[in-house]
Amino acid sequence: MRIFLSIFYTLLLVALTAGEVFYIEYVVPMRKLVATAYAVAIHPSPAVRRVRIVFGGDVMAHTPQLTAAKCVDGTYSFERSFEYVAPILRDADIAVVNLETTLSHQTPYTGYPMFRSPAELAVTLRDIGVDAVGLANNHICDRGASGLRSTIGILDSLEIKYAGAYIDSLSQNQNQPLYLSANGFTLALLNYTYGTNGIPTPRGVVVNRIDTIQMAADIAMVDQSKADATCVMIHWGEEYQRKPNRTQRAIADFCRRQGVELIIGSHPHVAQPIESDSTCRWSVVYSLGNMVSNQQWRYSDGGLLAGVRLSRVADAPVSMSVEAIPIWVLCPEYRILPPSVGDTLTMNSAARYRYNQFINDCKTLLKTK
Repeated sequence: MRIFLSIFYTLLLVALTAGEVFYIEYVVPMRKLVATAYAVAIHPSPAVRRVRIVFGGDVMAHTPQLTAAKCVDGTYSFERSFEYVAPILRDADIAVVNLETTLSHQTPYTGYPMFRSPAELAVTLRDIGVDAVGLANNHICDRGASGLRSTIGILDSLEIKYAGAYIDSLSQNQNQPLYLSANGFTLALLNYTYGTNGIPTPRGVVVNRIDTIQMAADIAMVDQSKADATCVMIHWGEEYQRKPNRTQRAIADFCRRQGVELIIGSHPHVAQPIESDSTCRWSVVYSLGNMVSNQQWRYSDGGLLAGVRLSRVADAPVSMSVEAIPIWVLCPEYRILPPSVGDTLTMNSAARYRYNQFINDCKTLLKTK
């Protein structure tokens, strides 16, 4: 009997021990897993909003470009010029460029110094995926009030949005800031220029000038319940200078103090450095240079595309990264070449030398702090 009881108690102890181990090793974790799953189900993770915006530099149309784009029937086609860069713009959630010319349905079309380009240029921009353009630049008043109104009328007809210049103050109040939305993310865009080549702004129309008092008021008007981030596109600096000057840096600092996360510069017609803070909260692209033009000398024969990735988790600050993509213009067809095409495209030895020189210059510039 004692042997039986001893065996019984031993087996009972083993069973209890096994049960305890099973409970600790399997039941408790399973309960925790179920509790966690339940908590996640009733408290979902904060929403993450992401967007990729591609910014392009100066879109110009000098006289040789107009000649190259003219068809035998007298119409114009710019498709070949933008063929190789179109996939990059179409792949973006939002694409924005600086339109540094006026637009018209009426000839004569002219290049520098008083730009007037055919409406087909804007048609091509729409077809390659450009969503919005900056108009505040030194050539927007080249053709007076009628030129500005014609430009905006053509953009409206193509459903291309714009910032920086308006047909009147009412339109400015209704359209500024420009809100660009994609993937649940909204960017507020403002646009300013240092001047208009000494041409006074025609009576009635509006062109945004660099004025820190007015800029502060405009930035303060951004609807923070609608916008996840604010971008200022700004026409500034010195032509053909590859480094930002003191004024550019001062204005950039001013914008950041007002809460602007992203600054995109134009006007120098050459690429300038990109600066970002270590926590990925803001970036300044001092100049994107030329997207397309007839300026075929070193440094001005191309520019940068800025691929900006913005993300936001719930109401946390925006996080961003900027990818610079060099683009070079191959003549006589003014074909914009990103490295994905230019590195292997067949071209003559002189063009290959200039292409390689431009790409190497960009790599050196972008290493500069």
